[in-house]
Amino acid sequence: MPASLATVESQAIEFSPEERVELANRLLSSLAAHSEIEEAWSVEVERRLAEVESGRMALMPLEEALDRARSSLR
Repeated sequence: MPASLATVESQAIEFSPEERVELANRLLSSLAAHSEIEEAWSVEVERRLAEVESGRMALMPLEEALDRARSSLR
């Protein structure tokens, strides 16, 4: 009999943050209907990460980003 969602969740919450990220990625990947779409997003994520790590793209605090987005909608 498969484990219940609550059981799996209580076990998974004990994982390290890195392991939880990996589990989340695997679960999300299992839902992907089109591998081309998944691959395209993977490439885009890697591109954006490289820009941040190289300093070509600056990050901003969440609140500032939300304020900018809200302002642009007015």
